[in-house]
Amino acid sequence: MKVVKFLKDWMLIISILSGIFGYLIYAAISELNPTHHFVKSSIGIIQPVLIFAMLFLTFCKVNPRKLRLCRWHLWLVLVQAGLFTLLAGVVIFLLPDNSSRVVVEGAMLCLICPTATAGAVITKKLGGNVAHITTYTILINLVNALIIPLLVPLVYPNPEMTMATSSILILGKVFPLLLMPLFAAMLVRYLLPKLHFVLSHYHELAFYLWAVALALATGVTTHNIVRSNEPISIQLWLVAVSFVACVGQFYVGWVIGKRYDDRITAGQSLGQKNTVLAIWMGYTFFDPITSVVGGFYSIWHNVINSYQLYEYQKKHTKK
Repeated sequence: MKVVKFLKDWMLIISILSGIFGYLIYAAISELNPTHHFVKSSIGIIQPVLIFAMLFLTFCKVNPRKLRLCRWHLWLVLVQAGLFTLLAGVVIFLLPDNSSRVVVEGAMLCLICPTATAGAVITKKLGGNVAHITTYTILINLVNALIIPLLVPLVYPNPEMTMATSSILILGKVFPLLLMPLFAAMLVRYLLPKLHFVLSHYHELAFYLWAVALALATGVTTHNIVRSNEPISIQLWLVAVSFVACVGQFYVGWVIGKRYDDRITAGQSLGQKNTVLAIWMGYTFFDPITSVVGGFYSIWHNVINSYQLYEYQKKHTKK
């Protein structure tokens, strides 16, 4: 039990270090060079499967009768979708050929990335409303499935395809990851209740799938940093952007949530991100170096969560 607790407490660091050193060791062994293409192709398949599985197991815990829309849900959607659209316009019209556009793209990823699957767990520990953050997680996944295929082809136009064709291709990658897990979980709930009962008792498996997915994503991010031709200044700007976006979104979520007496839940909904998905979107739809923001955002939001949990426990211990 102590080993399991240790792994859970330090899983973020273990996964990140495993991804970094795993890639560096693998890349340093010249005999493995012929396998590079196969490994890259395999990760391209495994990563979406892991993301799908994480979301599916998480949504298996969702009871549709407990889902509730709140007014602050709309405000948070407007913040995420609105700023993402605004920055897309900046890239398209003001920075079409500027090397610094990747910094803005990194900010776009930080803003549009949906709520983390573990958001409900942290929210519950902080005394927030689990039903409200679960509802928002589903809502922002739906918004992402619509807005990303619409705007990404404008940010990265393909001269060999029409915008409609590019949008359909992107939708084909995004929709199965963001919405199909929800549909599959609901179908299993109503059509295969016995299977749903079993799966709902294995929801913690999503945590370990996340750890594997994070290690793979970190490895890919390390590869992109090592192989990138971008100057170090651009990469440092991406790190800074991830920090500002993380702190800023937590703060905006707290401010909006406070007006509706749901401060903690709104803060976690906007600030705690599915960073594995952000990294995947970075190297799939944007300049691969933008995946750096997902890796560092994961560190920042876990630092904020750790501090919140510490303060919450200290406050309630005194009582």
